[in-house]
Amino acid sequence: MKQIKFPNLYLVGFMGVGKTALGRRVAKELDYQFFDSDKSIEKTCGRSISEIFKNEGEASFRQYELEFIETGHPTSRCVVSCGGGLVIQDGMKEQLKNRGVVICLFASLQTIIERISRNNDRPLIDLSNREARIRELFAERESIYMQSGVCISTEGRTIAEVVRHILRTYKDFTKY
Repeated sequence: MKQIKFPNLYLVGFMGVGKTALGRRVAKELDYQFFDSDKSIEKTCGRSISEIFKNEGEASFRQYELEFIETGHPTSRCVVSCGGGLVIQDGMKEQLKNRGVVICLFASLQTIIERISRNNDRPLIDLSNREARIRELFAERESIYMQSGVCISTEGRTIAEVVRHILRTYKDFTKY
């Protein structure tokens, strides 16, 4: 990571682990700006993620993610909730680590299935057999997530507990 006085904090991990909810709270505690990469892309493109996937395909969406990381937010004092597939792209783990502190949030597969099984706004699992697709994606991605940064479990913990853990980890990395 480049020496930045107040580096960004990037939260990565599988869908449903709490990146957005926790990111908002952490940003408030740090008095940083909060960005959700998916929401920022939707705002920039004027279309929902589902529409982008349907009309342009996943490759276009991944390009929008790359553009967001490169130029779509300030270089310091931000907490960024990254879409579930963002860190999966080649070179993205390294790019995030060069731009700030990366924390991977995780939970058990069963907890993730329970949290997202009824959500209809996730194009990669908008299928008749959602649980099978969630299991498949989780198996493909889990090892990549675990190598992307410091790993913090959200399993069976309160939001306040996880926020405190994220803040301690960030401050240890930044000596802030």
